[in-house]
Amino acid sequence: MTTDTISKPYSDELQLTSPSWQHGDVELLCVEKWHETHDVISFRFQGAQPVKFQFKPGQFLTFKTEIDGQLTYRSYTISSSPSRPYSIVVTIKRIEGGVVSNHLADSLNVGDTITATGPDGVFNLVDIKADKFLFLSAGSGITPMYSMSRWLTDTQVGADIAFLHCAKSPEDLIFKSDLERINHNNPAFKLSLILESGVEQIGNRLACESGRINADNLKSLVEDFHQRTIFVCGPEPFMKGVKSLLEEIGFDMSMYHQESFGGVAVTSEMDNGTDLGAVTEQTAFMLSIGERRRSMSQDQSLLEGIEAEGLPIIAACRSGVCGACKCQVLEGETESSSQMTLTADEIAQGYVLACSTKMKSDISLAL
Repeated sequence: MTTDTISKPYSDELQLTSPSWQHGDVELLCVEKWHETHDVISFRFQGAQPVKFQFKPGQFLTFKTEIDGQLTYRSYTISSSPSRPYSIVVTIKRIEGGVVSNHLADSLNVGDTITATGPDGVFNLVDIKADKFLFLSAGSGITPMYSMSRWLTDTQVGADIAFLHCAKSPEDLIFKSDLERINHNNPAFKLSLILESGVEQIGNRLACESGRINADNLKSLVEDFHQRTIFVCGPEPFMKGVKSLLEEIGFDMSMYHQESFGGVAVTSEMDNGTDLGAVTEQTAFMLSIGERRRSMSQDQSLLEGIEAEGLPIIAACRSGVCGACKCQVLEGETESSSQMTLTADEIAQGYVLACSTKMKSDISLAL
């Protein structure tokens, strides 16, 4: 594994006295870059100015980067643990046709800076309480599970963790050596794998089965899964399959939690003439954001209008799960399909999730 590094940009004394970053924008300096697998790259960042990173294990941050003249936002899980707060690691998988992931993999190098905002996300170990854990992941969905595992094993003695990861082959195992080290050093941590091919390469080091996850290999690898709080992250088909599987075998779904962000790039500079669908006289409402006005259909989300106006907003999941697109309705009536991350006080103050909210009247909105 080849690693590019930079000497630390400030002294140990400055690190120890650095202010905390808890939320908002932060300028990051890339100090290390290395390949986890042939198509997965990790980046370690420190603050361009000394900063101590505070976040919940499992949360994500959002990079702001300019590509071909457009400011583009993309969210990535923090793969490091808040128990090691003086740097932050993000792990990115190349995706065929992926504009942002491939740009970062090719163009973001040691010594470069990038602006990020966050942290966001309720898929974390602070907002979700558990005593016994089952982390189920596939592909790059391993990143929040790795952060959670590092946090638990750093901060608790004997944290009861079953970690089951699914991958195509041993060559596609992200964090392989680190997870094997955690597995070796923590008796209450049990790492197991399901591989589509290459099971024989694993040998007797780990519990490993071939194929894809099903009721039989789940029961074989994690016998007491019914007693555990389950965290799931991976490609959408994987998460849908796991959810259906658990429902079919009678798992208590109140103990099931999944990550649901990613997939769609969001740009802050869009053509104001973008066709967001026909707006008829019968269904047209006016969206007002500061001095801006836009006619909207009752079938369109607030997020569509905000993006069409070229206004900066982070929309990581686009499905009412992550909470990143929270905004405040100052006047008017709306209808929301999700309030998942909003508190009762925020709802009373008019806050909504833009991706999951449609207009029922003219609206005045604050970002």
